[in-house]
Amino acid sequence: MNAQQWAVVWLVTGVVISGLGLVLVQHERRMAFVELQAEIERGDELREEWSMLQLEIGAWAGHSRLERVARDELQMQFPEHGEVVILERR
Repeated sequence: MNAQQWAVVWLVTGVVISGLGLVLVQHERRMAFVELQAEIERGDELREEWSMLQLEIGAWAGHSRLERVARDELQMQFPEHGEVVILERR
């Protein structure tokens, strides 16, 4: 083989290797994009769960629930009118 044929072989080899590299990079980019989309979806799910938990916290801390627990579970009751003592600051 002469020098010109060797140059053609090297150029063809370089083009093939470059093409394979391009395919590999494109595949990795697509896989990263799929992973990114999955993480974005997971973030959306976590934000939704956070909102639900905030609502649940509000429900657990609500006055009606606290009053019910105090009355039913702790046997507490409102004081009679005569049992209330009002303190004044001087």
